[in-house]
Amino acid sequence: MPLNVLATARLTLRRLTLDDAAFILELVNDPAWLRYIGDRGVRDLASARAYLQRAPLASYEKFGFGMYLVALKADGSATGICGLIQRDTLPDVDIGFAFLRRYWGQGYAVESATAALAEGKEKFGLRRVVAITSPDNDASIRVLAKLGFGFEKMIRVTEDAAETKLFARAL
Repeated sequence: MPLNVLATARLTLRRLTLDDAAFILELVNDPAWLRYIGDRGVRDLASARAYLQRAPLASYEKFGFGMYLVALKADGSATGICGLIQRDTLPDVDIGFAFLRRYWGQGYAVESATAALAEGKEKFGLRRVVAITSPDNDASIRVLAKLGFGFEKMIRVTEDAAETKLFARAL
């Protein structure tokens, strides 16, 4: 399977590999990730590689899709991750995205998510996609609005989890 999956005007989206461990280590320890997504216990390159194996790489194997590394076409800089996730706790596939703070506010989340949603519809036949976010994650809520997602309800992804906002969009 080729690593490069999708391309937009400014970005390439490709499958993550174990070679992306240093980037993942930085991303999942960003204060915004820790606040809005949660602590994944990734503290070094070994745990970053383990995270890659159990999350995105396992998703590619099981579903054919997952979170992709988003890089700038201009220079190949890794900016963040974006893609589709099939969670056991949600009835529909959901879209996720996270970017390093230095790349916020430049439209990369909307641009990459638009490509991921199109792939979900065209390649995987998805008819509906959901998204979850912390109730106070205003930046992600704005991105979801730009992508055409509407708020549906408050949910708990797991019994002991805090309430989160569920958004949805037909494809």
